[in-house]
Amino acid sequence: MESAQAAFHRQWQHLHNPHVRALAWMLTAPGLLDTHDVSWEGKLANAVFSDAQVLPQWLAELDSNPAPLLDLLQRHPSRRLGLYAERLYEFYLTAHGLLAAHGLQVHNKGASTIGEFDFLLQTKAGLQHLELATKFYLFHADAAGVPDLYDYLGPNLADSLGAKLHKIMGQQLQLSAHPLARQVLPGAVQSAQALILGWLFYRDEQTEQTADNFSAGLTQNHCRGAIWTQAEVRSLDFEHALLLDRLEWLAPAQSDKNAVQEKGSILNDMQTYFATPSAPLMLALMQENQGLMQEYRRGMVVPDDWFIQADMVKLKRIP
Repeated sequence: MESAQAAFHRQWQHLHNPHVRALAWMLTAPGLLDTHDVSWEGKLANAVFSDAQVLPQWLAELDSNPAPLLDLLQRHPSRRLGLYAERLYEFYLTAHGLLAAHGLQVHNKGASTIGEFDFLLQTKAGLQHLELATKFYLFHADAAGVPDLYDYLGPNLADSLGAKLHKIMGQQLQLSAHPLARQVLPGAVQSAQALILGWLFYRDEQTEQTADNFSAGLTQNHCRGAIWTQAEVRSLDFEHALLLDRLEWLAPAQSDKNAVQEKGSILNDMQTYFATPSAPLMLALMQENQGLMQEYRRGMVVPDDWFIQADMVKLKRIP
């Protein structure tokens, strides 16, 4: 099976602006979950809502003149990956005349926020409520248990894929039914769906390659990577890599030759970073292709005690 990196580079390596590349990934990458799986009851959406045939030309033109997108990002700066992804998608929906509202909040008589609509889309059938989630989870299953979506844990161990989906399906997508929501909505909501994008990470290559066989509801070609400890990174056979900033996690990395680091430099930076308690790092292994350095594999590098902490979190989980 072609890797997510190879598929993305094949289609989009001519795009150079990192924000345009991130948007291209959001619009064309496979979702984490299989939209046709009956267990999701039709509540999952695909990314592209406009004509896919004109998308390459539109992205190429945006890459040659990204000023409008950069202006939106500069007016709403954020270090949170989820908010960054929302702004990218807001730009696309607005440019194609699909956006009726973004970030519409429902308040309880001004005292508290009941919920927020990520996006309200104007479709031929009426308003569609769309929730967007861009998530990165590490698979850590019990040896004796049956793997499920609760075994995909957030890098900071604050949530899981199973818990996130439970919240989205059971709470967030029900917001339009709240009596107070009807007071702020510009019209009746005809449907509510979630777009779930991201990458899933696995401890070994065999599990990484066969993950869709034992985790029900995942799409077969979901974006995937590895889970590495510092010691394992030292033993990896690679020459060049990049430590990705959180806002660079979406699309496979691409850079000039002078932007990548050699292995020794990467190891030194990791040693300094993990000298104090720290969150996992995203490492992209890079190789040259047609004068550019491109990511061919990525992994989440975790602190040595991450697996112990993960076991403790799972022990506290309520079934």
